[in-house]
Amino acid sequence: MKQESMALFNKTKKTQIIGNVRIAGNFFSQLKGLMFESKKKFDYALVFPLPYESKSGASIHCFFVFFPIDIVFLGKNRRVVDVKESIAPFTPLYVPKKPAKFFVELPAGKAKGISVGDELEWSA
Repeated sequence: MKQESMALFNKTKKTQIIGNVRIAGNFFSQLKGLMFESKKKFDYALVFPLPYESKSGASIHCFFVFFPIDIVFLGKNRRVVDVKESIAPFTPLYVPKKPAKFFVELPAGKAKGISVGDELEWSA
């Protein structure tokens, strides 16, 4: 998992969402995601860049994720296409309402105030 000094911003609302971003940029980090992570250690946004924009390719599960999380789905232009707040641990499947090129896993409550159509960015 690529760790850099980045923050996640809502450009539309000119607000910082969270001050620490990690990129799940390879197969293993995307496969593992937050499985077996400790809630205490999850204080960052985990960004999943996908190879193409789709609904099925952006679908997620929460097996072996032991705490609720928020998930924000973004199109190729990094505009929000779906927000799922407080998805329950061990949720078997969630498919975004529209095709996504990225999704971001956040600690529960951090997606509050993010709306469909908002533009997000992560940068140093």
